[in-house]
Amino acid sequence: MTALDVPTRGFTGDIDRPRGGALAALMRHSLALARRSLIKTVRTPEALIDVTVQPVIFLLLFTYLFGGAIGAGDRGAYLQFLLPGLLAQSLALGGIALGQNLNADIEKGVFDRFRSLPVARSAPLVGAVSADIVRYLTVCVFMLGFGTLMGFRVETGFLPAVAAVALSIGFGLCFCWISVWVGMLVRTPGAVQGVMFLLIFPLSFGSNVFVQTDTLPGWLQAFVQVNPITPLVSTIRGLLVGGPVAHNLTVTLVWMAGLLVVFVPLALRAYARRA
Repeated sequence: MTALDVPTRGFTGDIDRPRGGALAALMRHSLALARRSLIKTVRTPEALIDVTVQPVIFLLLFTYLFGGAIGAGDRGAYLQFLLPGLLAQSLALGGIALGQNLNADIEKGVFDRFRSLPVARSAPLVGAVSADIVRYLTVCVFMLGFGTLMGFRVETGFLPAVAAVALSIGFGLCFCWISVWVGMLVRTPGAVQGVMFLLIFPLSFGSNVFVQTDTLPGWLQAFVQVNPITPLVSTIRGLLVGGPVAHNLTVTLVWMAGLLVVFVPLALRAYARRA
């Protein structure tokens, strides 16, 4: 019997009478539901393909298929340029599965059972997002580990590299609320994937992930400059291989705050209507 199978009528445990206020209760409930999401991931490891195999395939393809042309024949130099950008792209793509899983849970009636439990209303969403930390950490480990085998080298030191990973995970946790919101709006998990791909691909390819901004036509440079992926990529590059960081980091943090301010309320409102 699992926690979701326990009847809630007359339940008088700590979860029904949270100590330390609503915020402490939300944290406890969210952590419990995050553990549920992690258990599902452990039992279905194939669900991690999009944060393990897929980023490595992108790295191999763009380095060896296009690196000779884009990098003027120097694939090693292009790998140093490419990997930080692909790391940012992979984090954005990694959040798609979250919206799909939440959408599937709603269709299966799982969230109806959550509503019968004395837990904070937003805990299922916050818990699911919290569990995604493991997915984003997996992306970083696989990208940096496999990139190192291919010849990528961190040129700035250990602490800047840790800062790059922390920033990447933080941005992923903010960006994934878009996927959560879409997952609450559309009818099927497949529709979540379709909508998110339509959003992420223009953002990732219309940025400085694959090429320098100054090589693009003027009208596209204007889009790249206001693209949230661009300052993130520039910051990660600066932290991993050297370059200016302060301005790009500030812009990235502003974008992260903006994503939370806009999409967390939208996702919670859509969840209240849907569930």
